[in-house]
Amino acid sequence: MGPACLAEHENLDVAPHPHIGLSTLTYLFEGAIFHRDSIGSAMEITPGAVNWMTAGRGVVHSERTPEYLRQKDKFLHGLQIWVALPKELEFMEPEFYHIEAKDIPSWEEDGIHYKLIAGEAFGRRSPVPVYSPLYMLEIKSHEESFIDIREGLFGESGLYILEGEIESNGYTYGPKQILITKDAHLCSFTMKPNTTVYIFGGEPFPEERFIYWNFVATDKSIIEAAKERWKNHEFPNVPGDDGYVPLPNY
Repeated sequence: MGPACLAEHENLDVAPHPHIGLSTLTYLFEGAIFHRDSIGSAMEITPGAVNWMTAGRGVVHSERTPEYLRQKDKFLHGLQIWVALPKELEFMEPEFYHIEAKDIPSWEEDGIHYKLIAGEAFGRRSPVPVYSPLYMLEIKSHEESFIDIREGLFGESGLYILEGEIESNGYTYGPKQILITKDAHLCSFTMKPNTTVYIFGGEPFPEERFIYWNFVATDKSIIEAAKERWKNHEFPNVPGDDGYVPLPNY
């Protein structure tokens, strides 16, 4: 999300919209977002904290600029990771959790700063209540450093460069680039000074996933049913927000 510089007359206004079959992990670098959902959650998220919303059989939420920022210039930048649910939990009851920045595990090793935003790695565990074996890491360097975390990771991995540069296998990569590996045991690279990267990965599911708009499922018929439910206004409402995003006609 972003980076976006918003003037005093510009605000983030993502009206109520539905999700099924996934969890969303929202993590901000700058700015603030106010989250409301059909469970009754109402929570502002600021940099370093985590909003973890699990849709299950269906949830509706909105994401807007908080009231106190709506008449000011502001900056917004962050990540939202969509995490498919295991097949047996596709129809679980929706949930929402907010984890404060101070509760996210962080440590330094050989001059490198680490945060375990979600999941498990390196013998540590984040308080974010995930439903499958995964990890989301923040890694920051001040000096040039060689990073070898092959033994601490598992499954597949995606590495996103927020700022700075990394070198891997003779190639240099910079901001907004993503490196993907099917084998996280290959994760070793050189970080240039003042570089920040995020690594998200874990064990892949055995079943294929289908996606349409905000709907994720193991079967297309589940998505078709969700589309009809949304068009017919059969999802629950969001208390305190009466907006509505129509189903897109792809």
